[in-house]
Amino acid sequence: MAEQLEIETGNIRISNDVVAKIAGLAALETPGIAAMSGGLSEGWAKRLSGKNVQKGVTVEVGSTEAAIDLRIIVLYETPIHEVSRMLQQNVRVAVESMTGLRVVEVNVKVEGVSFKGDEQ
Repeated sequence: MAEQLEIETGNIRISNDVVAKIAGLAALETPGIAAMSGGLSEGWAKRLSGKNVQKGVTVEVGSTEAAIDLRIIVLYETPIHEVSRMLQQNVRVAVESMTGLRVVEVNVKVEGVSFKGDEQ
């Protein structure tokens, strides 16, 4: 009888920044989203740490799961609840298909409304 050999192939770790970038790009591709909102605390974190913080996206990545928080600005006259649900779905699909991580939650905080002609 032949013995089966189990070969350890190593670990795969995906950084928070990679997941944040995927989530941010998927968010901006969602109809009704005008922009991501950076917020005051994120601006301070960027200045103090020197890190390139993904604007409007905060993630927690474990070995097999990820949780994502998004801060957005929506276009005026779009149904916020519908845009938010579509955003959650688009981000979940993009992150799960590109990384293999299971997205356990996508939290959305609407921080503003953009009118035509507003500059971001």
